[in-house]
Amino acid sequence: MAIYRLNLNQQANGDYEVHEAGCVFFLAQNYDDLGSFSSCEPAVNKAKKEHPYKKINGCNTCSNLCHTT
Repeated sequence: MAIYRLNLNQQANGDYEVHEAGCVFFLAQNYDDLGSFSSCEPAVNKAKKEHPYKKINGCNTCSNLCHTT
């Protein structure tokens, strides 16, 4: 199980990225703690439910299976 967090700072391409705790690209300044999951998929799904108007994507580095853009 890993802890996942949503970065609430929008990326240049419009995405809001889901990161695994400890990711080198995660800045722990403005985030939503999503909880512990066995993979990035349920974490991304939770983020999409909690933030329906944001374009949610997995981090290309730590949540690559959920990275779509």
